[in-house]
Amino acid sequence: MNNQLQLTEEMSAGPARLRVDVYGGEPREHVLDDLSFLNYRLADVRISPEVTLSEPDIVWHQDGEKGIAYDGHVVRFSGPWPAGPIQKVVVAILALRMEAAGWHPSHSAAVNYRGKTFLFLGGESNHGKSMGLIEAGVRGGLQVASETTVIDEDGRAVMGSVEPFLVKRTEGTERADKAAPNRGVEKFWGSMPTWGMFEGTPNIDLVIVPAIDGNFDRSANELIPFERQFQFLHSLQNYFLTNELLAPGHVMPLVDTDELRARRATFVARFCERPFYFIRAATPQVLLDAVEEVL
Repeated sequence: MNNQLQLTEEMSAGPARLRVDVYGGEPREHVLDDLSFLNYRLADVRISPEVTLSEPDIVWHQDGEKGIAYDGHVVRFSGPWPAGPIQKVVVAILALRMEAAGWHPSHSAAVNYRGKTFLFLGGESNHGKSMGLIEAGVRGGLQVASETTVIDEDGRAVMGSVEPFLVKRTEGTERADKAAPNRGVEKFWGSMPTWGMFEGTPNIDLVIVPAIDGNFDRSANELIPFERQFQFLHSLQNYFLTNELLAPGHVMPLVDTDELRARRATFVARFCERPFYFIRAATPQVLLDAVEEVL
């Protein structure tokens, strides 16, 4: 095995930092050539101009048999891996570092609309947050976040992803079951609308768990505390890939712990003191009609 260090690179997202060391194989300029997925998932990921961390969080030996392991401190890749699985691990580790700093990535869109800021929460099912965001924008709402809303301990949206859709999936993350996002846009609006962006770090006033399906009759129900926490915890756990394959025969290592989960549950309980509504609707337009009634 070639043990020559080819690259040490540091990435950051908000207050979180992560170091990757790459050994063996061909020399490379960066760990990942395209950061679009990382920015889609964690709002604003940057390659640091210099390495400041004394120890790596991810080590990749490009030679040898393909494998992945985690010892509680470092994720170790070995062998040939496409970019997709590596970027997923980068997201998970950065999300843990963000949590340690009191910033919580949430699988949700956020919009400032009629004087209030609310989430369209992905929750357990993820049925309509992007479509809801677009319709809110059509009606004059300002986008706070698209795919991910980063929430601090006080319940403020401190950072948010910009692009409403992931346009390109990297090798190793292709999904035939994911419909092309432009199809929903064509169906509901004809062409992609435009909308403004909100400046600042607004407090989140309430949360909408949407369910858009052409067969649904409209309904809106305020959620009880258990349902609120159940749905919101799903949106936080989304970043740790506890139920995903990285590649055939290789699962994501368990980077979560009981201690971290307990701390996360405490934050969830506190955040979920604000109102939560589950809204079923046939279209994004009907969804926003119902949202306007609960604001």
